[in-house]
Amino acid sequence: MKKNDPSSMAHPGNDDKSSKKVQYTCSMHPEVLSDEPGKCPKCGMTLVKKEEAKNEMSGHKMEGMGSRGVTRPMMHMESREHKDMGGMKMSTEDRMKMLVNHHKQTLWVFWAVVLLGFWMIISPLTFDYGKNVVEPSGGRDVWLTLADRIAAMRWSDIISGILLVYFGWRSLKPNRPYSVWICCFIGVWISLAPFVFWAPTAIAYYNGTMVGALIIALTILIPGMPNMITFMKMGGDVPMGWSYNPSSWPQRSIMIGLAFLGWLASRYLGAFQLGYIDYAWDPFFDNGTMTVLNSDMSHSFPISDAALGTFAYTLEFLMGFMGGTSRWRTMPWMVTLFGILVIPLGFVSIFLIISQPLSVGAWCAICLFSAIVMLPMIPLQIDEVIAMWQHMVQRKQKGDSLWRVFWKGGEALSTETDVRSPEIAELNDNPWKVFKSSIWGMSFPWRLTVSTFLGIWLMVFPTVFGIGIETPFADLNHLGGALVIVFAVMAMAEVIRSLRYLNVLLGLVLAVMPWFIESVSLAFMLSTSITGILVIILSYSKGEIKETYGLWDKYVV
Repeated sequence: MKKNDPSSMAHPGNDDKSSKKVQYTCSMHPEVLSDEPGKCPKCGMTLVKKEEAKNEMSGHKMEGMGSRGVTRPMMHMESREHKDMGGMKMSTEDRMKMLVNHHKQTLWVFWAVVLLGFWMIISPLTFDYGKNVVEPSGGRDVWLTLADRIAAMRWSDIISGILLVYFGWRSLKPNRPYSVWICCFIGVWISLAPFVFWAPTAIAYYNGTMVGALIIALTILIPGMPNMITFMKMGGDVPMGWSYNPSSWPQRSIMIGLAFLGWLASRYLGAFQLGYIDYAWDPFFDNGTMTVLNSDMSHSFPISDAALGTFAYTLEFLMGFMGGTSRWRTMPWMVTLFGILVIPLGFVSIFLIISQPLSVGAWCAICLFSAIVMLPMIPLQIDEVIAMWQHMVQRKQKGDSLWRVFWKGGEALSTETDVRSPEIAELNDNPWKVFKSSIWGMSFPWRLTVSTFLGIWLMVFPTVFGIGIETPFADLNHLGGALVIVFAVMAMAEVIRSLRYLNVLLGLVLAVMPWFIESVSLAFMLSTSITGILVIILSYSKGEIKETYGLWDKYVV
């Protein structure tokens, strides 16, 4: 026998491995062990080999809210199918058992909804909406009398509370998605009612907006979308051909933060319009804020436009938390709704704010702050919408129904896991790293940055040189400068950076129009014209493209 012959060497672990029995366990209840395959006695799910379950859990990136978000069952489900799309798939029976188990662990949510229903029923009695009533600011003529406003708020809260108790009670039983959705929409109405009925007291306003937001969170945020377990498709969370995940938690965290800032500002403005405070502070424009909020343009809306902004920011804040890190393909309908709130409605809101000098003849500092908050949300959100669009196009090419994919999502064509994004838990230790990952997809070339500052110069130019705010020349600079800023900032999103060419047209207008305005000095006309020419020159340069965007790459020019 050769001394170093491998065949003659002892392998002490071989006998143990060959004789070791295979054990089976439950992904949801690891304490359950069996020598044979079968069903979990606690939840009824199919048992898997213990080593497979261990590998699944160790190989899955735990990110707290990053996996699914909030509850353990959904996270386990994702880890179970995430590694191999062609491997083990959950059966319909297993999905239903997972749904039941998930429902048990989140049952407290629906009890809370029932209790909030009782809270709403007794709110009119507890807070007495007919005491210490106020009238809307500026002598606004609302569509209801004071007595009708009081009665409408009382009955709205009572009826909403009764419906919450009933449908919340029904939701205590699993697999009743319609009851859960009805509770959610009741929460939406409770949030809106104080604006629609011009709530006569501040407590009615506060109660409705806060309880409504809480109900929305309890029904579709904390437990996840109703019955999503039964149809959610697993796979990678990075879109095919993309260099980053636009639905990662760092990407969404900055949106959540901006939405909260906008909510604070619009809530304050709404409180003034509804009459709960007598004075609206403005740090720069004296009484400009109150002038704008009590203007004819503001009075033309049937409800408080500032309070409506509060509702929009509430939805944006909550929707920032909804869904997992692959929601661009698992929840296209939600990404679409979020995109509508942020992009077209956000742009309209910004335009109304920047046109205040033209329509009202005054500036509102807090309104401008709201616009500053809303503006970066547009380029920050557009990439997720495009990723969702790409996914739907690809699923359509595979023969899937667009209608079904839109509402229920579809399987990913890529199994790539997002390993690039840092965990949101790293924010305290490494905030700069998390912040940088939150703005992937945006670039800040010096040309667009300079264009932004030129837009700011155009906006402040009339004030600096004492030009009347209601003169045509001031209007040109105010509106033109604001639009230069809007298009420059939006073009910082690489997926829509071609929008910078709109500033070419805008620069042309700024270069030519001053010469057609009378009673303006030559120096002022030259200043605006030269600024317009600089905007044109700066908008032609392309700059570096840092990320890749799959099918959308050909549109990044």
